[in-house]
Amino acid sequence: MQRRHYALIGLVALLALSGCTGLFGPQESDPARLNQNASYDWETPEDATLVVDRSSYTAVYDVRNNSTFEVYSRDGLGREQSVPIRALRFRYDNGTVISAANSSMTATEGGRRTEIQFPGNVTGEVAFTAPRLGKTFATPTLVDGGSYAITLPPGARVGIPLLSQVSPGADGKTVENDRQTIRWEEVTTRGVSVRYYLQRDLFIFGGVALVAIVVGTGGVLYYYRQLQEVRRRRKEAGIDLEEEDYDDDPRDRGPPPGMR
Repeated sequence: MQRRHYALIGLVALLALSGCTGLFGPQESDPARLNQNASYDWETPEDATLVVDRSSYTAVYDVRNNSTFEVYSRDGLGREQSVPIRALRFRYDNGTVISAANSSMTATEGGRRTEIQFPGNVTGEVAFTAPRLGKTFATPTLVDGGSYAITLPPGARVGIPLLSQVSPGADGKTVENDRQTIRWEEVTTRGVSVRYYLQRDLFIFGGVALVAIVVGTGGVLYYYRQLQEVRRRRKEAGIDLEEEDYDDDPRDRGPPPGMR
């Protein structure tokens, strides 16, 4: 019995250390993490602006007379999960920027969502940074019906169907300083998703395709030459002539003897 008790205590402690909010409720985000430094573009015209890098992304969302803002993502099964945000900032319409360090703004990570609490009902823009991985970026529609812009990492592109996908279909694409930006004028779907490729991937795929073509062509030529050599040797040995006589259609030889 004692071993079972110890195992249960160990499991509870492990869940507590891992920040499992299902048992212990929402957990307030680490203030040091929220106060980390980051650069944000506050002047974009879209309601949601996301800049994607290799291991993280920054997000700037419009807030209109709200005291809270919820951030979450979806796993492969479509289940909501909280996002460990950092470098939290809020910019008022008059240009004043506040952080968790110089205001009462906080963030709480629940089991399904991360809730940002503002100092009262505010209007402006909230910004944060969050981790990410891979060549696919997807986010739920946190500003329903708003305009969106997603800027891809340097050298990343969408456009080739087999290597990339944009959902829903974009209203426009531009490239500036080797970074492609995808824009939607109004997003009414549950989320937006972008799968991209790096331009260097095209050189790799092109090189592989070229090698495959060269190897394939060389194989065909080698097979053709070998076949021609076999035919030449058979002809020199008189084998081809015998086979031609044997393979002749009897109907082409005329009527049987005695009927000619």
